[in-house]
Amino acid sequence: MYNIVVFASGNGSTLQSIIDAIKSKDLEAHIPLVVSNNPKAFALKRAKKAKIPTYVIKEKDADKIDAELAGVLSKIDINLIVLAGYLKLIGPKLLDKYTIINTHPALLPKYGGKGMYGMNVHRAVIEAKEEYSGVTVHYVTAEYDRGLTLMQTRVKVMPNDTAEDLAARVQAAEKIQLVELLKSFAQEHNSKK
Repeated sequence: MYNIVVFASGNGSTLQSIIDAIKSKDLEAHIPLVVSNNPKAFALKRAKKAKIPTYVIKEKDADKIDAELAGVLSKIDINLIVLAGYLKLIGPKLLDKYTIINTHPALLPKYGGKGMYGMNVHRAVIEAKEEYSGVTVHYVTAEYDRGLTLMQTRVKVMPNDTAEDLAARVQAAEKIQLVELLKSFAQEHNSKK
């Protein structure tokens, strides 16, 4: 089975799309753990409802978080880590050991980097009067939003869009794109057995 650990800091709607795809058997995978840096993240409630174990990061210092997570994750068979609205940089211990991807609500390299997440991205796209926004799934590196792009989906920015309008359409595209990519990863892995 293809094991995906999901890191989330907030609502967890992208996590939910992965859970739903697994439940409907559209995605042949398993989520052995959901990790969050935020004990109040709704993503943790979504995981618990789906009977998925959760882990809340205790440390605050980046190096200590890296060591803490390396210890926790070493006990699990992991094929992939997905950052789904996770807002912290990933440390070298995890980067050296695991394949990690992130989903970002813009067409990178535009509107990426520190502080560019969620509504900050959508407001910036609208203020710049961009014709398109979209979603990028990329490999995670030691810098925010700099890893190799795996997949992008363009989303048209409508003339009267608010940041909230654009966010809703980008999030819908994000969930579809991520699940499609995860399906291709899982199929490739499962076919090698």
